[in-house]
Amino acid sequence: MTKKIFLSIMLVSFLAAAAAIFLLTGVSYKYSEETSSEHLRQSCTMITSAVEHSGRKYLDETDFGDLRVTWISDSGRVIFDSQHDPLKLDDHSDRQEVEEAMRSGNGESERYSDTLMTKTVNRARRLSDGSVIRVSGVQRSFTALLLKNLQPLAVMLTALWACSLAAAILISRHIVRPINNIDLDRPMTEKSYKELAPLLKKLRKQNGRINRQMVELRQSREQFSLITESMSEGLVVADQKANILTSNSSAYALLGTEKNESDHTIFSLCRTEQFRHCIQNAMGGRRAECLISTDGGERRVIASPANSPDTVNGIVVFILDVTEQQQLETMRREFTSNVSHELKTPLTTIYGISDMLANGMVKSEDVTALSSDIRHEADRLITLINDIVSLSKLDEEECAPRQDEEVDLYDLAADVISRLRMSADEKHVTAELTGDHVTVSGSRTILDEVIYNLCDNAIKYNNEGGSFSVKVSHIPMKAIVTVSDTGTGIPEAHLGRIFERFYRVDKSRSRKIKGTGLGLSIVKHGVSYHGGTVRVDSTVGKGTAFTVEIPIEKRRT
Repeated sequence: MTKKIFLSIMLVSFLAAAAAIFLLTGVSYKYSEETSSEHLRQSCTMITSAVEHSGRKYLDETDFGDLRVTWISDSGRVIFDSQHDPLKLDDHSDRQEVEEAMRSGNGESERYSDTLMTKTVNRARRLSDGSVIRVSGVQRSFTALLLKNLQPLAVMLTALWACSLAAAILISRHIVRPINNIDLDRPMTEKSYKELAPLLKKLRKQNGRINRQMVELRQSREQFSLITESMSEGLVVADQKANILTSNSSAYALLGTEKNESDHTIFSLCRTEQFRHCIQNAMGGRRAECLISTDGGERRVIASPANSPDTVNGIVVFILDVTEQQQLETMRREFTSNVSHELKTPLTTIYGISDMLANGMVKSEDVTALSSDIRHEADRLITLINDIVSLSKLDEEECAPRQDEEVDLYDLAADVISRLRMSADEKHVTAELTGDHVTVSGSRTILDEVIYNLCDNAIKYNNEGGSFSVKVSHIPMKAIVTVSDTGTGIPEAHLGRIFERFYRVDKSRSRKIKGTGLGLSIVKHGVSYHGGTVRVDSTVGKGTAFTVEIPIEKRRT
C-alpha cells in the first residue's frame, strides 16, 4: 500500500514540475515586461528632448525601428506619425496617455489584444509648446511568451505525460481492484485491505438493517394499498408541488377520469374551477372543501394540508360521493316547501271565513255556504295529513321488519272499486274489474293504498261519463295489476316526474280537483316496498294506463 502511495506522489511531483515551468515563464515574462517598459520610457524622454532642440527635422530623418512615434498638437491633431499618414488619423486628445501628458506632463497606458496575444504600451511627454510626443511599443503577452518557451519542451512534456498516464492507469487499477471486487451485499474482510475491515463490518450491519427495513416498508405499502383500494371514498396524497404521491382507484372513479401515468399533478384529476381553488387553498395551508358535479353525480372534496412548523409538506385529499345526500336534501327542502304551501292554502281560507264569522260580517243566509267551505278545506287538510302519514308509515316499514300476509289482489281491487263507487257515480264514470285471482305475500294495507290511489286518480282525472278498468293477471313469478282510464292523459314531458311528491301536471286544473299530489308518490313507495315496479303509458286526450308488477314469492310446502 505504501509503494502504491509513493508512486502516486511521484505522479504529483511530475505535475508540480510542470507547474514550476509555468511559474518560471511567468517570472521571465514579468522581468521582460519591466525592462521593455523602462526602455520605452527612456526612448520617449530622449525623443522629446530631440524634438525640443531640432523640431520636425529630427522626426523626419530618424528611423525608429519597431517603435511608433506620434507628435500630437495641443488641440489633439496628429502632426507626425512614424507608421501612418497623419492626415488619416483622427483626433487623439481623448487618448488616456495624451490626456495625462497634457495635464501633468507625462502619461502612459496599455492596451491588450486577445486575438494577436500582444500588449501595446504607450508613453507620452508634453513639450514646452503644449504639444505631446507619444512613443508606442508592442510587447508579447504571457500566452505568446509561454508558447514560444514551450516549443523546445513539447516533445519532452509529451513523453513525460504519456509515461505518467500509463503509470497512473496501471497504479489506479491495481489499487482499486480489490475494492471493486468487494461484494457489497456480503462484504468479506479477508479479500480486501485490512484498513477497510472496520468499514466492511459496518456495511454488513447496515445491510442487515436496510433489508429488514425494506421488508417492513414493503409490507406497510402493501397494507396501505390494500386498505386504500378497499375504500369507497377517493384518497389522493400529493407533495408540496401538487405532484401525486399515491392515490386509490375510487378517486379516479368518483371524479370520472381514467388513471394516466403521464398525469403527475393533482390538478389533472379534475379541471373545474372549484376543485382548483380547493387544492390551492390546501396548498396554502388552509383546510378547504368544495362540492363539484360530475357525470356520475355530486362529489364533496375535502383537502387538508400536511403542515410542518414552517411549511406545507403536502396535502391529503378525500373525495366523497354525496349524490344521494344532496338528492335527499333537495327532496327534504322541496317536501317542506310543498307541505307548507299545501297546508297554508286551506288554513288561510278557514282562518278568513272564521274571522268573518267571528266579527259578524256574514249574512245569515251565507253561513251555510261558508260553513261548507270550511268543511271542504278541512277535508283537504285531513286528506293531506293522511297522505303524509301514509308516506311516513311506508318509510318506517321499509326500515322495520316486514310482517307479510297472503293478499288476493283481485278481491282487494274489488273492495277498492266498491269503496270508490260513490265518487265514480258523481262523475258518471263506470268501473270494470277483469282478470284472475292472484295471491301475493305482502302488506294488505300498503297494497290497498296502491290500488286505491290508482283507481282514485282514474276517477278524478277522467272525463265526465268516462270509464276505467282494473285488470289483475300474472306471468311466471310476477303479479300484474293494470289500471287504465279514458281520461285527459299526461303529456310525455311530465311522465318522468309524476311520481314526485306534490308534483302536478296542470296546477291550475289540479286546484279544482280534490287531491294532495302525494297519491302517485305513495304508489311508487308501496310498490318499491314489495320489490316491484310501476310504469305508465299515456296519450293526451285518450287516457292513461298504470301497470304494477309485484314478485310472487314461492309458497313453502
